[in-house]
Amino acid sequence: MMEEFDLGQLVEPALQWYKKNKRTLPWRMDQNPYKIWVSEIMLQQTRVEAVIPYFERFMKELPTIETLAECPEDKLLKLWEGLGYYNRVRNMQKAAQVIVETYGGQMPDSYEEILTLPGIGPYTAGAIASISFGQPVPAVDGNVLRILARATEDEADIAKESTKKKVTAALSEVMPKETGAFNQALMEIGALVCIPNGTPHCESCPWMKFCRAHQNKSYDRLPVKAPKKPRRIQEKTVFVIRDGEKILIGKRPAKGLLAGLYELPNQDGYMTKQQVLDFVTEQGLDALHIQELPEAKHIFSHIEWHMKGYMIRVADVESFHNHHSKEDSQYLLVEVDEIQNRYAIPSAFEAYVSRVNLSLGIKKSS
Repeated sequence: MMEEFDLGQLVEPALQWYKKNKRTLPWRMDQNPYKIWVSEIMLQQTRVEAVIPYFERFMKELPTIETLAECPEDKLLKLWEGLGYYNRVRNMQKAAQVIVETYGGQMPDSYEEILTLPGIGPYTAGAIASISFGQPVPAVDGNVLRILARATEDEADIAKESTKKKVTAALSEVMPKETGAFNQALMEIGALVCIPNGTPHCESCPWMKFCRAHQNKSYDRLPVKAPKKPRRIQEKTVFVIRDGEKILIGKRPAKGLLAGLYELPNQDGYMTKQQVLDFVTEQGLDALHIQELPEAKHIFSHIEWHMKGYMIRVADVESFHNHHSKEDSQYLLVEVDEIQNRYAIPSAFEAYVSRVNLSLGIKKSS
């Protein structure tokens, strides 16, 4: 139980280990709060190795909070393409606008003020406040909950908010002067040593002689986490409608799943070839050839899309433009290379977008 464990004994070994073993990462080059903020939001659902090129591109295009605040939405979403959870970058922009309007473009330096910004919760606020401003506040995420559950052999459900509050309060009592380094040490131990999947690397752990899960070989059942509800299955038919090097895309509604992003046209349920051809005709296009594509699957947090796809080559683009007025923005015919450079297409459609790129000899940019 955590209440019976002296967390203070973990602090110095973690700090010493971190100084010797920390990875060189682009957001660790300085203590810039903007870089810390962007990296933490990107890292919420993506591994460090995958995040680095996204982070570097984002910083090149939007080097300051002011540039983030002013960025056009299509460009912003394109920079985030591949990271998913697009509301996170939208909230970042809202927060950047607040920072520009209220704080003169400078991140506020107190945990309490950072926490009031859109899209910033206790973990991200703690990371920014401790790393950039030396505030003695913890930054507790799933990694920290996991490694402390094992070290203390605590069987409290880490999915519960009450457990997170308990761990945060306990860590607050032992925060050292090197608060930013300590929080990063906990993150690093969780990423490199006490890993979430597979056997932890106990022989490399600075807490080996203190860790109850290591002593009792109980790490495989810790941390305790209530199972998630099963995802809802949703069947879809996806259309890859092409005229030479042009492709039909649509814009999703401003609210809901994948809000405001561009997508390949699709319909709920599985459709027959004839139903697909009828849909194409409704768009004012003449189908020249239809080809069934392999099935694909995409997993969201609570929904799972099972997709069937069709490639439809069409003619009579003028008919399409006559059929759709400029005010009718549901569908657009765009050059394929515009998808790479301008329009953010969710990774849910990657299996079908990539087939178009391959057929045209286009390599997807990193």
